[in-house]
Amino acid sequence: MALNQIPLRRALLSVSDKRGLVEFARVLAAADVELWSTGGTARALREAGLEVTDVSSVTGFPEIMDGRVKTLHPKIHGGLLGRGGIDDTVMAEHDIAAIDLLVVNLYPFEATIAKPGVSDAEAVEQIDIGGPAMLRAAAKNHMRVSVVVDPGDYPSIASTLQAGGTDLQLRQRLAAKAFAHSAGYDGRVADWLGARSAGGEPAEPFAPTLNLALKRENTLRYGENPHQSAALYLDGTAAPGTVAAARVIQGKALSFNNLADADAALECVKQFDEPACVIVKHANPCGVAVAATLLEAYERAYACDPISSFGGIIAFNRPLPAEAARRILERQFVEVMIAPEIHELASAALASKPNVRVLASGQWPSPAPPWRDFKRIQGGFLVQDGDLGGDDPSTWKVVTERQPSSQEFADMAFAWSVAQFVKSNAIVYARDGATLGIGAGQMSRVNSAKIAAIKAEEANLTLPGAAMSSDAFLPFRDGVDTAAQSGIRAIVQPGGSIRDEEVINAANEHGIAMVFTGRRHFRH
Repeated sequence: MALNQIPLRRALLSVSDKRGLVEFARVLAAADVELWSTGGTARALREAGLEVTDVSSVTGFPEIMDGRVKTLHPKIHGGLLGRGGIDDTVMAEHDIAAIDLLVVNLYPFEATIAKPGVSDAEAVEQIDIGGPAMLRAAAKNHMRVSVVVDPGDYPSIASTLQAGGTDLQLRQRLAAKAFAHSAGYDGRVADWLGARSAGGEPAEPFAPTLNLALKRENTLRYGENPHQSAALYLDGTAAPGTVAAARVIQGKALSFNNLADADAALECVKQFDEPACVIVKHANPCGVAVAATLLEAYERAYACDPISSFGGIIAFNRPLPAEAARRILERQFVEVMIAPEIHELASAALASKPNVRVLASGQWPSPAPPWRDFKRIQGGFLVQDGDLGGDDPSTWKVVTERQPSSQEFADMAFAWSVAQFVKSNAIVYARDGATLGIGAGQMSRVNSAKIAAIKAEEANLTLPGAAMSSDAFLPFRDGVDTAAQSGIRAIVQPGGSIRDEEVINAANEHGIAMVFTGRRHFRH
């Protein structure tokens, strides 16, 4: 017999999420487990032809206050908290039956507050009281009681019925899961309530507390470096079209750096409506292009920086076709490919390189939903709204004597979309829907401009006539002078420097058209 194995004789089921409920209850009933239940769960079980005892029959007290009070009773909590061999006498004295299995998940509070126009009263009614109390009682007493919050754990319980009951290792794992479920639930309630005014309206964008309920998805081989341990945790909110929600089609296990780079590549490629390809190396785009087909977009993105593209992460904004997959494999070493979907013939081609990691992200919503960005510092977190981009070029202001041509304006808009995803200080040179040179992560913005020109030269790409974007304002005229030396004809930047006049005058001297966006896109 397994360590401290406990047979299941009696189960209390009260769930909001009824996936798999009836099938699981039938398995319990077939094993002669007595079923207790409440409210809608009891109705669902009876409608399925199962014999159920109402909790009100056990307690001798009816459900009252529209179901607000039903399980808060000594006969329920005593049945969950009673210790075998210690509390047997008092349980017999008060006619308290032991509950061996608790199956509970909580009211859908998070789903309720996510609905447009939901009232405070509706939200408050979805704050579960009895459920968390029972979960905590059962989880505390896991030496005897099994507790299930996730329908995905029903098979684990079902498999123990023939073996004689649950063992301590399973009960402890389930108890930890129950406490995590309850803690995450209470945290979401606290965050929501703390950010509300007395009148029910949001009082501030950031609540006084922030409770993160994260679930470990994978333990990673190591972190950024081999001496660092690492794991991937998910917050349960990943929508289709994200790396967190992506399906792994093939390949070796994803590393810490693979995941970070794939996220950067995917988020960048989402910015474009035309077929697009983004190649990322060490969290920075090294080549970005749009074209009539994904294959052509890849060719143009690769041409921007063939050296850095080696071992890169490649993202597409359309389902990956076989011809693009084959071309990539014959040309370069690639760590990860990610696209909304992978065509069947592309999967077959990629199978010849089984170590290449291939992800299908699913199609993303448009416009992108709001999100929060977290950065860890020692002892705390920095939290901000995610940079959704979505800048409107029609609001940009031409500040130079020369107006940009329609082609130059399009080149600036493209370069601006890329600059948002380049580490600051970011400079992007682009023309005809493709990057020509990217300067990233330099302490001096003019050095980023010089590096972008060097990259273009290394790739044998000509810069004269191209556009330049800068993620933040140009603090001195040297950035314009450097761009002019490379033949740049149009510059897009946020503006806002105390030396804007000096910078504009420099652009006028060189005959460069310059546009201010009024908005910067730092990325640290």
